[in-house]
Amino acid sequence: MLAQQRQAAILDRVRATGGVRVTELAAEYGVSDMTIRRDLEALHERGLLAKVHGGATAAGPGSTDEPGFRAKSVRQLAEKAAIAGRAAELVRPGAAVALSAGTTTAELARRLVDVPGLTVVTNSLPVAEILHAGGRSDQTVVLTGGVRTPSDALVGPLAVAAIRSLHLDLLFLGVHGITERAGFTTPNLMEAETDRALVAAADRLVVLADHTKWGTVGISSIVELSAAHVLVTDDRLSPDARRALDDRVGELVVVPPATGAGRTATTTDEGMAR
Repeated sequence: MLAQQRQAAILDRVRATGGVRVTELAAEYGVSDMTIRRDLEALHERGLLAKVHGGATAAGPGSTDEPGFRAKSVRQLAEKAAIAGRAAELVRPGAAVALSAGTTTAELARRLVDVPGLTVVTNSLPVAEILHAGGRSDQTVVLTGGVRTPSDALVGPLAVAAIRSLHLDLLFLGVHGITERAGFTTPNLMEAETDRALVAAADRLVVLADHTKWGTVGISSIVELSAAHVLVTDDRLSPDARRALDDRVGELVVVPPATGAGRTATTTDEGMAR
């Protein structure tokens, strides 16, 4: 088998299974470990996979990759339900809150439809629709203008101008990624600016993010980790990530995934929330 054919086969394997090991590939193709490592290096240099110790994994998304709302809405359903359920406990009748764009904030919106006297400001088309269709008559929903993104957010100068005139009790912020160095990030430059305007308008920032957001980096930082008064996540977050976040955010709240329709968990892991 020629090197080009072998590399194509290796890439197909990585895409199908998510990862490969050098020793297994060497045995399968009857070549040396060094030959396989050269194959992986060639594929890595082309950005087609990511080299790891002893093998390779599928290449991660780029920092500007922005999945659409529909694609994200079917991921981590139980985790998002639990996070939204816990976040809803922070909302009081008559409050003025903001919900940024995102599938987790949309899940939260479904839990706010019965809160009396609530004013909700959002740049999310799905969030506005959920509250418009199912909310109480004494609720007020304010939808910013702006340019629509793949994640159904409204962003840009119009959105920022609308938000800057407001004073809000709480912001529930959905994010694309979280790292120690970059903080909370998004793959959309204009969305980052819009989110920063929301942060500035609110007295308290509550970030909603499931465990898959840890280690992911979008092209633009929204705010650093210490800006979050509360971060609500699920209990599949790694111990190292918990320690890093617990040292930096105001309060880390970790909830187990919801296990039934309409049911959300509200417990906090011992020692993980301050």
